[in-house]
Amino acid sequence: MAGTMRPQDLFALASRIFRAKKLRTFLTILGTSIGIGAILFLVAFGYGLQNVLLEKISSSDALLSLTVNPQEEGIVNLDRGSLDKMRAISEVTEVAPLSVINGQINFGSLTTGAVINAVNTNYFRLADIKTSRGSVFKEGERGKIVVSSAIMRLFNIDEPDKLLGKEIKLDLFIPREQDISDVRVVSRGDLFIISGIIDDEYSSFVYVPIEDISEDMGTDTVFAQAQVKVSKESHIDKVRTEIADMGFYVSSLSDTIEEATKVFRAIQIILALFGIVALIVSAIGMFNTMTIALLERTQEIGIMKALGATNGDIWKLFLAESVIIGFLGGIGGIAIGFIGGTLVDNAINLLARSLGGESVVLFSYPTWFIITILVFATVIGLSTGLWPARRAAYLNPLEALRYK
Repeated sequence: MAGTMRPQDLFALASRIFRAKKLRTFLTILGTSIGIGAILFLVAFGYGLQNVLLEKISSSDALLSLTVNPQEEGIVNLDRGSLDKMRAISEVTEVAPLSVINGQINFGSLTTGAVINAVNTNYFRLADIKTSRGSVFKEGERGKIVVSSAIMRLFNIDEPDKLLGKEIKLDLFIPREQDISDVRVVSRGDLFIISGIIDDEYSSFVYVPIEDISEDMGTDTVFAQAQVKVSKESHIDKVRTEIADMGFYVSSLSDTIEEATKVFRAIQIILALFGIVALIVSAIGMFNTMTIALLERTQEIGIMKALGATNGDIWKLFLAESVIIGFLGGIGGIAIGFIGGTLVDNAINLLARSLGGESVVLFSYPTWFIITILVFATVIGLSTGLWPARRAAYLNPLEALRYK
């Protein structure tokens, strides 16, 4: 056995612990797996929640859009002239205005008040507004209307599909130019067909094609909001500054997503800390296992040294054992994290479907994090084996042979 131990011999001796002390080694690996699995489960849950939220609030067009609002009513109006100036900015590709009018909806013998939003169809895409049932009206499509689910409740309709395709009438309350407190009532005799429903149980509002009521609004329309799409993400700050210089308040969905990402990053760190507590407990157990292994094998170490094993060989042997335990603990932890996440995902989605909700994926496992956590588990194993390995390497062979 003189000379440096061959790698295959080192691995064979290091793996012997799994045959000699099966139960203790298994429990040590299990403890490490639970700690690693807890970290993976909790962090994957944080990533999953982040993905669910961002998928709900963002689309590619919405991320390139700026929301423009007047800062103070009457100081700088968001009118057609202002929209033309925004369109003239070279980096701007689309401008979608929103006009807000108070009014009421007539559905058969029922009447209810509602906010009437007049928009072009591209406003839905740029503002990332989606329907839960049906669809928004298309470009050039007239006589269609999209309503909130709160209106469905007001009309005592319990199923959204029963409202789609129904016809309603609108009454518009349009302020007179000289006195905004005085309104003229425009009762439209034409019918609007409900094409889509937006999920909002608390606000009564509708969206109609702006072309359908543009004549009723007049030529000097003052818009409540506009969505401005830029050609590239790198142009957002430049266009934001130019529009702000016109006297408008400008915000971006990308700002909201950036802030949400920061919040979720903090949540992921907090969740990981809970998992690390479990990992510390399992690391102590691993250290204890390696220390007991040192005491149990003191005579064996003496015999190996007597046969020619060097201090380096003994050092490598103990480190190899701890690294193997750590690596297998990482593999087991990844399996536990995946299985736990899948079970919770399936249970929650089963409950959601039974209650009429949508299925969502609540756990996300980034590849880089899987690799990182496996390396981390191996490093934990290595670190817990350093002290026992060093102590074993420097044992006096004679004292080791006499040890009982």
